Amino acid sequence: MNKFRFIAFYLPQYYPTASNNRWYGTGFTEWTNLGKARKCYPGHDFPHVPSELGYYDLRLPEVREAQAALAREYGIEGFCYYHYWFGNGVRELERPFQEVLASGKPDFPFCLCWANQTWKKKMWDKDAVIEAKILQEQRYPGPEDEEAHFATCLPAFRDPRYIQVDGKPLFMIYRPLEMPDPTAFMEHWQKLARENGLKGIYFIGQTPNAKRDLEAILQTGADGVNTLRMHDYRRCWNPVKYALKRLWWNFSPYPKIVKYKDISRFFIAEEDRRENIFPSVLPNWDHSPRSGRGGSIIHGSSPQLFERNVREALAAVAEKQPDHRLIFIKSWNEWGEGNYMEPDLRFGRGYLEALKRAIDAVSAGEH
Repeated sequence: MNKFRFIAFYLPQYYPTASNNRWYGTGFTEWTNLGKARKCYPGHDFPHVPSELGYYDLRLPEVREAQAALAREYGIEGFCYYHYWFGNGVRELERPFQEVLASGKPDFPFCLCWANQTWKKKMWDKDAVIEAKILQEQRYPGPEDEEAHFATCLPAFRDPRYIQVDGKPLFMIYRPLEMPDPTAFMEHWQKLARENGLKGIYFIGQTPNAKRDLEAILQTGADGVNTLRMHDYRRCWNPVKYALKRLWWNFSPYPKIVKYKDISRFFIAEEDRRENIFPSVLPNWDHSPRSGRGGSIIHGSSPQLFERNVREALAAVAEKQPDHRLIFIKSWNEWGEGNYMEPDLRFGRGYLEALKRAIDAVSAGEH
């Protein structure tokens, strides 16, 4: 039987923090944006309402256990927690993962994705057309900070639950090409890993623009690339159609809207068959809870269409070495962006069931 490694990105923005209280008001979480959002156009599939897990608080270990149990039941190997290190020891949203690490529970695999981007207030406002205000700047102070960052991650790397590739802890960098010297950073961490008894680090860089960035990321010294192709459809439009669409989006009273059935066929590409290129599957996308009219929406997603996306991803990785049959799910619980696998009132466990159907069918030899 083939072994497929589905890893779901995991957002920890579901508990109050001192920074968010200061920036957005007391008690702010991802649920705040979801609760304020409204339908943006006729036929908009909204609101998105969680069902069996409810509007949870990630400070509760029972919630984290329930999430892991669901993910495991439907074929997900582990969670890739977004990890925020802004330089000079500044961190955000670290509590849920630190409690998972310290408690040993849930007994469910995990890895980290360093979300190395500056936080701007427009990312969370109702209307994204306002001037961006920097809340927390991403900085790269140099080698001493890199050592402090590594030391913070080392207990996770040593945890038996930590996801490995080729015997090395998997560490994803969200935007490696935005770093001033990604090669020096990776070489430094590889040295630190070996000095601390690890075989090394398996670095994966992510890109939403594989055509532009793929080879550049690999040239930094990254071991692999995670592709997220939700915008690749635009490259297949002729220039006139693209110009007209951009004009419409600029003046329309609605967000940028595209159909899932039309664009999902671009989510997987030939490059994803390469041994060190790892595709993503996307259940849905709806950024309007965070950005209102300034956002973008993929319209008409369904578990059936998502299952097709999963099968195409499985076909792309099927001939790789077992350790490299990685497929990333964008995402487990990003409710404010409308991409989540957790059960909701509309489809229940539909997306989870679609994932398992696809895995079982391909593993049994169906095409």
